[in-house]
Amino acid sequence: MAPPDTAPPDNDVLWARALRHAHHGSPALLGVSVNVRQGEILAVTGPRGCGKTTLLGCLSGQLAADEGEVWFNSMPIHTLDAASRERLRRDRFGWVGDTPQLVDELTAWENAALPLLLAGTGNRTARRTALDWLERLDVADCANKRPYAMLQSQRQRIALARALVHKPDVLFADEPTAPLHRADRAQVLRTLTTAGRSHGITVVLATHDTEVATLADRTLALLDGRASGAAAEACSLTV
Repeated sequence: MAPPDTAPPDNDVLWARALRHAHHGSPALLGVSVNVRQGEILAVTGPRGCGKTTLLGCLSGQLAADEGEVWFNSMPIHTLDAASRERLRRDRFGWVGDTPQLVDELTAWENAALPLLLAGTGNRTARRTALDWLERLDVADCANKRPYAMLQSQRQRIALARALVHKPDVLFADEPTAPLHRADRAQVLRTLTTAGRSHGITVVLATHDTEVATLADRTLALLDGRASGAAAEACSLTV
């Protein structure tokens, strides 16, 4: 086992060891370790309530684990203060969840362009880039609509465009196809995986859908807050 606060291997963009976290006293993670290589698509699978969302929250810096280490490249996320974690999420990570969290007052393209606009990208460039992602996700016709005027499936695609628009180092996707019908789900997953591979984006995808997991390069199975089966053995070899 590596000594505490030792940076992860160079080919791992994300590396976590012995993560433990509880929600209001209820254990959610019980010593989970995981590594994710640059450009890899990792599916985190398991039934609802097994700890998938909590793991993604800890890896992305949204949650501070009660115990354990999380590294992004050579940066120890577990030692960062809240403001530094927020900057990391804004500048280097993308996030899409099972429900789209859009700004009601903004149009679809403005919602999609938000990460670029917040980073100081010019309006024209941000709009052009956002429209390109809306086109890829087959919602370009919604560009000037506000969320209330769109279907749930369209709003979810806008949320995915927003997560990808700034070409993050890591995209965290927590059940991103949950609100979609089968045909929509297939297209969104193709776009997500294609974008990841073509732009070198590392993707950590939480899902309880085995069909979704087949698109990943590797799978980490969770059960009751622990890595299960061969996944647990594989992860133990990295720490």
